[in-house]
Amino acid sequence: MDVVAFNKRAWDKEVENKNIWTIPVSRRDVARAREGRWSIVVTANKKVPREWLGEVAGRDVLGLAAGGGQQAPLLAAAGGRVTVFDNSEAQLGQDRMVAEREGLEITTVQGDMADLSALPDAGFDLIVHPCSNCFVESVEPVWRECHRVLRPGGVLVAGFANPLIFCFDRDKETEGILQVRYPVPYSDVTSLSAKERARYLEPDEPLCFGHSLEDQIGGQLRAGFVLTDLYEDTHLEGDVTVPYFSAFLATRALKLEPVR
Repeated sequence: MDVVAFNKRAWDKEVENKNIWTIPVSRRDVARAREGRWSIVVTANKKVPREWLGEVAGRDVLGLAAGGGQQAPLLAAAGGRVTVFDNSEAQLGQDRMVAEREGLEITTVQGDMADLSALPDAGFDLIVHPCSNCFVESVEPVWRECHRVLRPGGVLVAGFANPLIFCFDRDKETEGILQVRYPVPYSDVTSLSAKERARYLEPDEPLCFGHSLEDQIGGQLRAGFVLTDLYEDTHLEGDVTVPYFSAFLATRALKLEPVR
């Protein structure tokens, strides 16, 4: 199965379906960002600490797998030179729509987050990577490419799923019961049988992968990053996991300056 091609079509469809992560920011949000009053999320609920991002104005910012007209327009309104890279052309269209509506400069590039060959070495000061690497089969290439396209001293802010959220029996979850069934790492392609995929997944639903924390956090370290901070976040209100554990994590990682 060509997961990249499948998920590209699936996320194009999610835009049609008005998935919560495809709804662009409002005019009011952009106006506030121009005044310096803005915030973004890379997980479900918690705002990214502003000190994690530093001064955005005048910096080259990459929104990685960040289409949907949410983070990028606010970062551009705050003065960043923003490029959005996403697999879904429809998601990128949301950013272009907001840019045209608000008079913002946003560059959009379509492609696979694990292959940033369309982007130059050391071309960015900041990467904002909202929770989206659960839609690629292997996450380590994503971290290596992030390290390559960041300048020394650059920062990667990334959100990602706690792999535990993929481990539970789906029938039991609908009853409010968390019963472990699937091991980590999880894959919609290999962890489910064809019969289970047909039963549990909508025909156009994006395929998901629950990467281990070793690959999520250790992968950043192996790519050459130094982690400077981390926080956890719960799932959206109403999810069965909310009372029990954090469904998402966010990390701030630094690409070190070369030793002289």
